[in-house]
Amino acid sequence: MKFLYSDTQDYVDPEYDFLNDRSAPSRERYWDDRYAHEIMTPAPYDGLLLSMSAIRQANGVASSKVRYSTSEEQRLLRVGARKFLRYDRPEYMESMLMGDCGAFAYVEHEQPAYSPSEVVEFYLDAGFTHGVSPDHIIFDCDTSNPPSTSVDEKTIQRYNITLKNAEEFLKLVQLEGNEFEPMGAVQGWSPDSMAQSAKTLEKMGYRYLAIGGLVPLKVDVIHQVLQTLRKTINPSTNIHLLGFAKADHIHEFVRHNITSFDSTSPLIRAFKDSKRNYYIESPNGGLDYYAAIRIPQAIENSRLLQGIKRGIFSAEDLQRRERLALNTLRAYDKNQASAEDALDVVMDYQRFLTLGDDKLDAEKRDRELAKSREQIARTLHAQPWKRCSCDVCSNVGVEVIIFRASNRNKRRGFHNLGVYHQHLQRTLSNAK
Repeated sequence: MKFLYSDTQDYVDPEYDFLNDRSAPSRERYWDDRYAHEIMTPAPYDGLLLSMSAIRQANGVASSKVRYSTSEEQRLLRVGARKFLRYDRPEYMESMLMGDCGAFAYVEHEQPAYSPSEVVEFYLDAGFTHGVSPDHIIFDCDTSNPPSTSVDEKTIQRYNITLKNAEEFLKLVQLEGNEFEPMGAVQGWSPDSMAQSAKTLEKMGYRYLAIGGLVPLKVDVIHQVLQTLRKTINPSTNIHLLGFAKADHIHEFVRHNITSFDSTSPLIRAFKDSKRNYYIESPNGGLDYYAAIRIPQAIENSRLLQGIKRGIFSAEDLQRRERLALNTLRAYDKNQASAEDALDVVMDYQRFLTLGDDKLDAEKRDRELAKSREQIARTLHAQPWKRCSCDVCSNVGVEVIIFRASNRNKRRGFHNLGVYHQHLQRTLSNAK
C-alpha cells in the first residue's frame, strides 16, 4: 500500500533564523526553499499527488486554497511536475506522481470544471505516471442502499457525468498511447451504487480505480463501501482512496487490499488540530500525539492584535512576555530551567490569547486556559522532540514543538509525515 501526499506548495526555508524569526533578505520563495523529500531521508511518502484545480483556474470556478501563479503553472507544464517538485532524484524516478482534478473546487457547480480532453492534455504535459478521470463529487452515502429511483435527480446526474467522463477519458488516454496509468473515478450515493460504478469502470477497461467522496464519511461507512466494492470487482483491480482523511485508522483497512491512498492529514494536523499537533511512535506500536506549545508572534496574531486595538494590553508588554516564553522554553530544553518555569511563562503569555477573544466570557476563558495548561504540561514533561531522530527534530530541536508561523508548523508537519509513513510501513509488515 503506497502513501501519497497531496502537494499544497508545502516547503520551508532551510536557512530560516529561528532566534530572530526571519528569512534572509535575499531568500527567494520556492527557489531557495525545500520540500519534505528534500530535507528528510528517506522521503516521508511513497509518491505525490497534484490537483489540476490548484494549478489551472477554470472560468467561473473558485480557485483551490492552493493556487499556483501563472508563471508557476507555465513552468510546471514546461519542465514537468517531477522536475518542478524536485522529485526527480534517481531514488524517486519510479515513485508515483499522480494527477486528479481537485473536484472540491467545483463541487457547487452543475458540471465539472474541466473536460476529459483538457484533463488528458494536462496530465500529459505534467508528465504524471497516473491520472484520475474527471469526476463530480457525491457526498452522501446511504448505507441502506436506496435504488436510483429514490435518489435526488442531481445526485444521479453527478453519477452519470462521472461515468460518461471516465469513458471518454479512457478512450483519449488510449489514443495518446497510454503514456500514464488511467484511474477511473468512482462516485455513488451508497455502497451498492459505488460498487456498480466500479464494475462499470472495470468493464470499460480500467484496472485502477480511485474512490472519491470519502472525506466526510465515518470509518464504518468507508468499510462498508470497500467491502461491497471488493465483493463486486476483480480481486486484481487496484484501488486508490482519494483524500483519505481517516489515515490514523489505516491499519483497519489493510484487509481491503488497498493499493494506494493520499492524505494531507498528518501535515494539516500540525497546525489545525487543537491538541494532536505532533506525532510520535507509541511503545505499543501505534501512534501517540502531543499538543504543540503555542507562542504566537505578538504583533501578528489576530487575537492579540484585537486586544491591542481594543486597548486591553500594550504591544510592548506582549512582546516582552513573548520573548520570555520563548527564552524559558529554550532554556528548559537545555536543562537550564524547570518544566514548571517553562509552563508558567508560556501560560502567562497564552492568557492574552483568550483576553483578545471577545467571544469568550470569564468562565469559558478559564476552562480554555485550564485545558491548554494540561496539554502543554504533558508535552513539556514528555519532551517528545528529544525522542525523535528524524532530520527535522535533529536539526531544529525544540523549535519543532513551538506553534508559531509556517517555518515551524510545516517542519512539524514534515516530521508528522515521516512518523506516519514509518507507522504505515510497520503496519503493512506486521500484516504479512
